[in-house]
Amino acid sequence: MEQNDSKTEAIRERLLHLKAELQGRVSTIHAHARDPLEQDSAEQAAQLGQVAVVAALETEATQEIAGIEEALRRLDAGTYGICVTCDEPVGEARLNARPAATQCRECAELDARRHP
Repeated sequence: MEQNDSKTEAIRERLLHLKAELQGRVSTIHAHARDPLEQDSAEQAAQLGQVAVVAALETEATQEIAGIEEALRRLDAGTYGICVTCDEPVGEARLNARPAATQCRECAELDARRHP
């Protein structure tokens, strides 16, 4: 996807903003993970039950950060917005919804059906 300089910089700024938000989320998760458990065993059980949810949120945020970093590399290489599967444009609407998307909608749907 050929980008003019101002559009490329706008995309870069959006990606960097999303990355900073996600890094803030991960930092918050890490800060709360250091909080001591409650003395009450029922409270401890509830806290431990939340650990799995928090760990899943951290994993998701970390994966999104990696995707954004890859999108920034593609932007620098001039391949941002090109589907990695079929080499066709990813599509403006898809990139607006998912700025780090690597595939066009059709290829992403096909992959989702192949690997549920």
